[in-house]
Amino acid sequence: MPTFDIVSKTNMAEVDNALAGITREIAQRFDFKGSKCSVERNEETITVLADDDMKLKQMHELLKVYFTRRNVDPKALDFKPVEKAAGNTVRQVVMVKQGIDKDLAKILVKEIKDSKIKVQVTIQGDELRVTGKKRDDLQEVIALVKKLSVEQPLQYVNFRD
Repeated sequence: MPTFDIVSKTNMAEVDNALAGITREIAQRFDFKGSKCSVERNEETITVLADDDMKLKQMHELLKVYFTRRNVDPKALDFKPVEKAAGNTVRQVVMVKQGIDKDLAKILVKEIKDSKIKVQVTIQGDELRVTGKKRDDLQEVIALVKKLSVEQPLQYVNFRD
């Protein structure tokens, strides 16, 4: 029986490369000269430190641009609320989404089942396995999931006949 998996994985090596590029650009740009702006990663958490809200917005733009350049979907970023830090600086924690959480998995399963495509969908930890009798049905499911407005990047892997 043909199967494939729906997963949401972010390549952390590419995230590191994007953050290194951002750090280089902050050091070179004139509008960041003398500022205490920085960006650093710890596990799946990126901490953005900026002098004020305007510089923080510029850092957001840099994150999106550099992630796109490194073929990492900016939708993988989950921006937490801005908080005050030491002095007059602001800090923001940005989570890098990994895996499909239970709520999103339930929504995807419900949408696939409501479409009446003859496939079975099972939740396996932080990924979904889709099984069907025909390869065409699986391709229909991929097209259906791509049309949904999911605020997380999804990949379709392990396609087997």
